[in-house]
Amino acid sequence: MKFAAIASLLIGSASAFAPSANSGRVSTAIAAEKSQALPFMNRPALLDGSMAGDVGFDPLGLSNIDDVGIDLYWLREAEVKHARVAMLAVVGILQVEIFGPAPGCEMATAKCQMDSFWQIWGAHPQYIAFALIMITITEMISGIAATQGRESGERAPGDFGLDPLGYGKGDPEKFARLQAQEIANGRLAMWAAAGEIVQGCTTHQGALENLMTSLKDNSF
Repeated sequence: MKFAAIASLLIGSASAFAPSANSGRVSTAIAAEKSQALPFMNRPALLDGSMAGDVGFDPLGLSNIDDVGIDLYWLREAEVKHARVAMLAVVGILQVEIFGPAPGCEMATAKCQMDSFWQIWGAHPQYIAFALIMITITEMISGIAATQGRESGERAPGDFGLDPLGYGKGDPEKFARLQAQEIANGRLAMWAAAGEIVQGCTTHQGALENLMTSLKDNSF
């Protein structure tokens, strides 16, 4: 009886690992659901590749949030907005460092833009106040557009109808490629802007000055 029991357990355990007729289809389905960006993780259900720059990267599962008033539409809206702001910020920081401050901001003599901000704040705080007011107005307008677009389903995240060169009216494949390029460059710009800000706050040097110092010290 003991031998029979042991034999039955061995046969049962072996059958658990034996290939079945559906094993090929199951493994293929699992492989097809893997994330392109993180092949060791499953592709998030809502990231189906329809959005520009979507490669299934969501290790924290943020795309599945649906109970706090934030969904994938709002997340993409925020990403596109921050990407565009970051691209302007990177260019603006370098422009001021190379060509000098804008007219009326001559008091900003520091090469580090973070230090220049506080120089302007000390000399003309109304400039900063005006900028904050304009940012508030812009955020209100974009918030209304995003809310109405989400409810109607007729607006893509980040689409404000601003297309003076008519890129969206031409070849759809070319326009999709431009959208992918925008989000890719925007993501890179967010890292670049963060690097410029952190370096400026820690070294009190400009972005180019930090770069030249790193190359000179062979620490880059």
